Amino acid sequence: MGWDVILFDLDGTLTDSGPGIMHAAQYALDAFGVHVEDARTLSFFVGPPLVETFARYFPPEQVPAAIEQFRKYYREHGWLENEPYPGVGECLKALAVQGKKMFVATSKLEEMARRVLTHFGLMQYFTDVCGGLANDPGSGKKINVVRRALTSAGCPDGTGAVLVGDRSYDVLGGHEAGLQTVGVLYGYGSREELTSAGADLLAETPEELKTILLYR
Repeated sequence: MGWDVILFDLDGTLTDSGPGIMHAAQYALDAFGVHVEDARTLSFFVGPPLVETFARYFPPEQVPAAIEQFRKYYREHGWLENEPYPGVGECLKALAVQGKKMFVATSKLEEMARRVLTHFGLMQYFTDVCGGLANDPGSGKKINVVRRALTSAGCPDGTGAVLVGDRSYDVLGGHEAGLQTVGVLYGYGSREELTSAGADLLAETPEELKTILLYR
């Protein structure tokens, strides 16, 4: 018996947005004199809210300015340095055919998440997209977007819902909302990270994810 409501993370779960996010982080850090030779070393920016990742480099009062530099690059270039993982579209289509209600719960700005999903033809599968809000730094925390998605789905207590993501933040946020979680291993989180966070199930590929979500 599967779940009726499925919440998906976006970055590292539906699309490989890593290159654009890492380049945007590099751009923002460079703007403040923090030089990073190789953007790929910034993979930890994929997933968590920006307010948390930039706090590694800057005091709280500088973080908003760093985030604005990040978003400047991402709005112009980064969102296109991105592509759906192979098999994700087929997975979503199969779930939709079986009547699953699907939502996106992402720390990315909501308007940008909608743009990405629309650009890649994935928006058609989702009832709603819940993400961060530009004027509210705390809105992008995983527990907050998960709760908003559950409310939109009409099951605020999480009954019949599951969360799918690739990082520990997804698993922890899902559990905090009382959900079971499925960790995907094709994204940016390792098996160790997802297991340590307590992921209930793991999927190696979008095909395996589809099977778990349909037939568990």
